[in-house]
Amino acid sequence: MKDLDIGFPLDKFEKLIIDIGWESLNNWINFWDNQINILSIDQFWNSKVNDDWIWGLALPLLSQSYKFHNKFSDRKIIGISALPGTGKTTLGKWLEAISLNLDFKIAVISMDDFYLPADEMNLAINDNPWNVSRGFPGSHSVNLMYEKLLNWKTNGELNVPVFDKSLRNGLGDRSHWRADNPDLLILEGWFLGIEPLPLDLNDQSMNSLDLSTHESSYRFKIQKNLKEYLDVWSLIDNIWHFKPLKYEYMNMWKLNQEKEMFLKKGNALRDEKLSNFLRMLNVSIPQKSFDLINSYAVLLIDQERNLVESRLNL
Repeated sequence: MKDLDIGFPLDKFEKLIIDIGWESLNNWINFWDNQINILSIDQFWNSKVNDDWIWGLALPLLSQSYKFHNKFSDRKIIGISALPGTGKTTLGKWLEAISLNLDFKIAVISMDDFYLPADEMNLAINDNPWNVSRGFPGSHSVNLMYEKLLNWKTNGELNVPVFDKSLRNGLGDRSHWRADNPDLLILEGWFLGIEPLPLDLNDQSMNSLDLSTHESSYRFKIQKNLKEYLDVWSLIDNIWHFKPLKYEYMNMWKLNQEKEMFLKKGNALRDEKLSNFLRMLNVSIPQKSFDLINSYAVLLIDQERNLVESRLNL
């Protein structure tokens, strides 16, 4: 990797690669150097992809998927926990396409796909303090998510809804259903793996001074909602956590994401709706919860989305 533009420490990275199943970092590099076709990743991004993302994030995640498929007879689910705008959706498209070159099939689905249908959603979150139409724990068909993931683990048949964020003038809705038979499943979401905090009502970290009374009380409702997701988390074999060095980087990433969606589809969150959604993302879940995700790997990202560390979560 000496000729590549790599900015993350290789000692921690090698421990990750060995844990995934390779003898050494050099052994792993040689393996992928011989797979010339799969390194064609730029077609899935709007600009050139940095070497650190290819070698420090995309290929390690693909490597674990590859080992899972070849070493285990049972079906595995890998989770990607990453804030909006990180780039996980585009990465997912690449993983689906490239896995076929390795003679197995990855399907990447989003927790977003399990948002409640429009009518149910309106009832479920109509009193939220941010006046948003979706996004936080409590806005998903959690039982359906668990049922569909368990069904795939049991018989290999995947049948899941697909959510289109551009429908209903950017409010989003289910557009169709997806049927597939993948060998490995990846589930991604912005609060994937988050568990309710064991805090009492007087804990100051739950009642920050910059929250309104409505926000503070609603966050306790969200904490209760998180309990419903624990069965889904139990089906995930390993979580990869894409973690920004500072949580607030997400604001710029999300703004750019919505601008791109508007240019592409003509509908997206804009103006007050976008501001409200960003507020929800920033305060609906205590940010300390993201430090407590029981992840397998942690991938630290700076404001420009450069990968600064790729390691096991020890």
